[in-house]
Amino acid sequence: MRRFLYGGGSPMKVLEGVSLNMERRWAFPLVITSVLFVFLFATCFNMGLLSSIHTINNIISHYSSSSANQTNPLFVESVVSQPPPPPALPPLPRFAYLISGSKGDSQKLWRTLQALYHPRNRYIVHLDLESPMEERLQLAARIDDDPLFAKVGNVHMITKANMVTYRGPTMVSTTLHACAILLKKYQDWDWFINLSASDYPLVTQDDLIYTFSKLDRKLNFIDHSSRLGWKEAGRAMPLYVDPGLYSQKKSDIFRVQPRRTMPTSFKLFTGSAWMVLSHDFVEYLIWGWDNLPRTMLMYYTNFVSSPEGYFHTVICNAPEFAKTAVNHDLHYIAWDTPPRQHPRTLGLTDTEKMIGSNAAFARKFRQDDPALDKIDRELLGRRNVSVTPGRWCGGKPRCTKVKNPDKIKPGPGAQRLGQLVSRVNSAEAFQTRQCK
Repeated sequence: MRRFLYGGGSPMKVLEGVSLNMERRWAFPLVITSVLFVFLFATCFNMGLLSSIHTINNIISHYSSSSANQTNPLFVESVVSQPPPPPALPPLPRFAYLISGSKGDSQKLWRTLQALYHPRNRYIVHLDLESPMEERLQLAARIDDDPLFAKVGNVHMITKANMVTYRGPTMVSTTLHACAILLKKYQDWDWFINLSASDYPLVTQDDLIYTFSKLDRKLNFIDHSSRLGWKEAGRAMPLYVDPGLYSQKKSDIFRVQPRRTMPTSFKLFTGSAWMVLSHDFVEYLIWGWDNLPRTMLMYYTNFVSSPEGYFHTVICNAPEFAKTAVNHDLHYIAWDTPPRQHPRTLGLTDTEKMIGSNAAFARKFRQDDPALDKIDRELLGRRNVSVTPGRWCGGKPRCTKVKNPDKIKPGPGAQRLGQLVSRVNSAEAFQTRQCK
């Protein structure tokens, strides 16, 4: 004991050494424990912070939801109280024209084409095979060389001319030929209108487009009646042959034997050869998905003046289209009393009656008749311009360029034509005069 206490150092130093060793032994666990404590504390703090943030968000969300629930009824009421937006208007209609002529009609046809022109429309021009080749080539070159027609590209001439016999079925086949071309080249037109070089418009195309923009595009304007009268014995029962079906030399139709009886599987109708037909009905005539158009075409092959019966009989025997027939051709035509084979030729003395008829077209006129000059000045506004002006016109000289073909400016002609269309398309007229 004494050796331990006095040999090798004092007792205090021994105790200090032991204490130092003990501190070193516990230092490492203490550091590890401290690090773990700091980590756990930080983790708990972060989780608490996230939980606090989530709680705050829940409070804000709940407050916002409550606020929205309180204001929602007011918002719904405000929506309900507002009037619904008006339905979108359909695009302006387009017309597809056939303008036909014969020998010596090229100048008349050209003037009618210019009076009818609008860049929205489509035009088929036909001079029949009786017109000399030189005349047809000159008209074709005139169309190709016109800067406006060439730029817009909506005027086309049937270069392979058809032989057309007056009062024969070749008139019908030529009309159907033009319809087929229009269906093949375009699908964007709404009504087909057939005119001759002797027809002339009494309203601008802006007037016509505006008036028809308000109509059901399934309507067909076709003058018709089932009361045949003398036509039953004079046209329906005799058999006629049209040489234009097989000959390149024009000659009149001729009668053959025997006579036939009146049909029993369909009802005959007759009327004006000038029509405004819907796109849907024209498709039906060309495609004939229930074969009625083809059957009627074969029947009317041996009919006198088949253009005045074929289209009328087809539409009134097809239930799908009979309900779309408006009994008017939108033409002013003057007849003698009693009526003769041809209508009277119109002149200056007829202009007041023409205007009073509210019709869109009139026929027939002589070439460059003074009445046409009066119509140009007073009804169409054609002064020092090649075509009838409209809102689409641009450039200098006027109407040599197209500004916007989708803009129209209806004039007094639209009001006149609108009155006629409203009258013939009224419920009373529709029911009492439709396919009767």
